[in-house]
Amino acid sequence: MISTQSMQFLGTINFSLPLLATTGETADSSLVVAAVLLSLVVIYFASKLGGELSNRFGLPPVLGELVGGVVVGISVLHLLVFPEGGADSSNSLIISFLKTTAGLSPDAADSVFVAQSEVISVLAELGVIILLFEIGLESNLKDLMAVGIQATVVAVVGVVVPFTAGTAGLMILFGIPAVPAIFAGAALTATSIGITSKVLSELGRLNSKEGQIILGAAVIDDVLGIIVLAVVASLAKDGAVDVGKVVYLIISASTFLLGAIALGNVFNKTFVAIVDQLKTRGELIIPAFIFTFVMAYIAAVIQLEAILGAFAAGLVLEETDKRKELQKQIIPIADMLVPIFFVTVGAQTDLGVLNPAIPSNREGLAMASFLILVAILGKVVTGLSVFGQPQINRLAIGVGMIPRGEVGLVFLGIGASTGILSKPLEAAIIMMVILTTFLAPPLLRFVFPQPQMAAGDSNELILDGSSGAPVAIKSSGAMMSTSNDNENLKGNSNSQEGK
Repeated sequence: MISTQSMQFLGTINFSLPLLATTGETADSSLVVAAVLLSLVVIYFASKLGGELSNRFGLPPVLGELVGGVVVGISVLHLLVFPEGGADSSNSLIISFLKTTAGLSPDAADSVFVAQSEVISVLAELGVIILLFEIGLESNLKDLMAVGIQATVVAVVGVVVPFTAGTAGLMILFGIPAVPAIFAGAALTATSIGITSKVLSELGRLNSKEGQIILGAAVIDDVLGIIVLAVVASLAKDGAVDVGKVVYLIISASTFLLGAIALGNVFNKTFVAIVDQLKTRGELIIPAFIFTFVMAYIAAVIQLEAILGAFAAGLVLEETDKRKELQKQIIPIADMLVPIFFVTVGAQTDLGVLNPAIPSNREGLAMASFLILVAILGKVVTGLSVFGQPQINRLAIGVGMIPRGEVGLVFLGIGASTGILSKPLEAAIIMMVILTTFLAPPLLRFVFPQPQMAAGDSNELILDGSSGAPVAIKSSGAMMSTSNDNENLKGNSNSQEGK
């Protein structure tokens, strides 16, 4: 996926000056750059305004970025449109603006439009690679192992049930072909840790047994979701389901991640030793990006997704002594590139196909309703998988798994870029992501009506109320913590809200 678009992008570059001179003979490089700059102005404005408004309503900023993309995209304002969706230069207000203000000729408009769209698409692809690297960097494997078998079971059920029900339902009820149905089913597997942890913190339940299981299962969901994504995205390239290839992809994706984890124990000291010898600017972030892009390339070469390699690179570097410093340095880069991805996903989604006033759109609306129902029920049943805990609030665990996040949007973005998802199915997925995120906070408050202190009669991981970071172990009613324990346990807290 990324390699194909990257090659298309590189093919537009004339390495003799001027840069970006030709996607067509009449394209003017300065006008291509101007179109890209205007597109970035629109993207950043939409992401910032949407993110701020979303934050004011207690929702994750990523949801606002997505909605901002919908507003500036093909559904509403037509400021940011792409040829992959069937648009041409006449549909783009940015190109129209250039015709009026910069003397862009009608003959050159199409070539400028195509070049501008390719550049933005490549930047969006880089954004999702950085996003998955950041998620991997924040996924502390030791903390995941500490939450125990309960969270693992909940996570597995939370992946298998919605994936199976969503895929089978789309194929049987709506006649959707296997590959796009599998892709849509896979988009149902993700869980957003950011919104859930925030609400649990506000309710005083972050350090409860239910809270621990929800947070651990949500992170494990992300890991399993990335594996599923690597498999279904590879299937999308062939356009057909080959059982033998599915088995190969599952084994290779799992082996790739396990190999990366094993590599971390060997490579982390070497990485730190190399970084310590470098004295110029970027002495940490540049070697980290080199490693990330190499891992992404290897993943692509073995028929997996480049984002799986980026995620694995994050897992490896999370084990190094430079993790905290690297997390701080990646934030401004992610702030520049990741919003491009989310806004682009929203901009490419045509919600007009869900307009019930048009008879042909009603099937798409029915698909959206079906996906939303499966997305909710498929996660609620995860609470039933908790065993050996007679006093635990199983409904709360299921509800806490409902909201989808950026991993769900990654599925949508990659599915849209491969062209295997129909417009109604794309719109249905994005409505599922939006609605489950909106529903989660009030539902969590309903199933947790009153704050309750965690029981002190057994060992329990105590999490910081504001960030969700583990800070101590509570055992038999007594708090036990040392400065070294705190330092080791805090590693995964820096930017969980952003996730």
